Formats: sequence, C-alpha cells, structure tokens
Amino acid sequence: MPLEKTLARVDADLAAGRIPVARQRLRGLVASFPDDPALRRRLAEVYRLYGEPAEAGRWMYLAADRDAAETAAFEKRYDTPLRRMRALAWRGPESAAGSDFAREQLAAVRTACSEALGRPIAWDWVPEYDVEEGQDGAAEGPGSVIAGFLIGAGCLVGVLAFLAVWVIGVIALFD
Repeated sequence: MPLEKTLARVDADLAAGRIPVARQRLRGLVASFPDDPALRRRLAEVYRLYGEPAEAGRWMYLAADRDAAETAAFEKRYDTPLRRMRALAWRGPESAAGSDFAREQLAAVRTACSEALGRPIAWDWVPEYDVEEGQDGAAEGPGSVIAGFLIGAGCLVGVLAFLAVWVIGVIALFD
C-alpha cells in the first residue's frame, strides 16, 4: 500500500478513535521508512495519546525539538546502548538521517554500543542479545548451561531411537 494511502487510513483511524490500529499502521510505516522524521513524529504523537512518554521519546529521539522528559523516560526504559540501538529501529547509514542532530544522535548511540561490545557495530546488523558489564556474547548462567546440556541429551536420545527403529525395520525385512 502506498505511503499516502496508508497515512490517509491512519488519519481515518485516529478520527474514528481507533488509536491502536493507527499506531500499528504507523509502526509499519516507520519500519518501512526508518529515515522519515515525519512518520516518527506522528508515531510519537500517537504514543502521547496513550500517555506513554518513553515510547514518545523513543520516536522523537532523533528530533532536535524533542521533549526532555520523554527523552529521559526513553533512556531509562532502554537503559543500555544496545537496547537503545534496537529500539530506534534505524537501518542504513547515519548519513541518511534528515538532520545533523539526528546524525549526531545515531552516531552517539552506535559508538556507545560499539564500545560496550568491544567491536564496531553497524546499523545494518544490531546484535539480538543484551550486553552486561561490557562482555561480548549472551549472558550465560548455570540455568543456560543445564538447558543446553538437556537439549543436547534430548537430541541424542532422539537420534538413537530413530536408529533403533531403523535397525529393527531392516531386521524385520529379512525375517
């Protein structure tokens, strides 16, 4: 669906009081057009209707005229550079941002994330795991080691059962 047609539907949804539908349409548009500041601004306005300052701050984070309280709420909710980087839902180079302020914000978040991970990170590939205390890789505790062992053991039992059935079938063919 073209951008203009979808925006017309967003306007109709808002006029009819279908705020969740309008929000979902705008989220889809921002995912398709991450470098469009007007779409991010509209999505922030919808989150303000919900009374969600953290989400409004999320979508206004790249705008110079953003609200300081919303920005603080966003930074509190997404408390690590990696979480902020994922939350901003940016794709492509920082040079595609519409303003110097947006480019600086994107660069600052990417740089902080790269420092936390200890290696360069690009907007085209943002890691899916959380980084704690600057360690690279997913956080592993005793539970994750046990879970990994149990999954491996289960796979081994499954393969052995398959082989046993196969051997019994071959023997049955020659009886």
